[in-house]
Order: sequence, then structure tokens, then C-alpha cells
Amino acid sequence: MWIILGVIAIVATFINLYMYATGKDYKLAMAMGLSFTALTLCSEYSLVSMWVDAEDWAALMDVVPGMERALWFLTIVSILLNIAPILLERKGKKQ
Repeated sequence: MWIILGVIAIVATFINLYMYATGKDYKLAMAMGLSFTALTLCSEYSLVSMWVDAEDWAALMDVVPGMERALWFLTIVSILLNIAPILLERKGKKQ
């Protein structure tokens, strides 16, 4: 499930950037990108929770350390890409 939500978050982020570049209202796409990023993180947390309930320590030791770094990185990138149009818009108004 987290893969599907992650792909939707990526698509929504690119739609956000495309809509900004074409001068259309991008705020709904921005909200969708950030929302699906949050849902991806919740889904991944649920997966880890199921591994804990099943006491699958091997899966936790193999996947969680690497996935933690990937989730932090991808979440930060998602936030920056989704708010980039707002920052660029504010920068353009100052000049």
C-alpha cells in the first residue's frame, strides 16, 4: 500500500510543479502531494507495526535502518518540491 501512496504523492508533486509552471492554480495539487506523502509515512509505519506484532525481528533489522534514511530524505524532498511554487511566487513579488 505504501508504494501506491508514494507513487500518487510523486505524481501529485509533479502535477503541482507543472501547474505552477503553466500559471494555473496549483494549491490543490500541492495539498494532495503533501497529504499523500503523509499517508505514505503512515502506511509504512503500519507495516513496521505489523512486523513488531509478528515479532519478525529479522525484517525489522534488515529494512528499518535503510528505510528510515530513505523516508527522511524523500519526505524532505517532497516538502521542498511542494512548497517551491509558493517560495518562488513570494520571491517574484519582492522584485
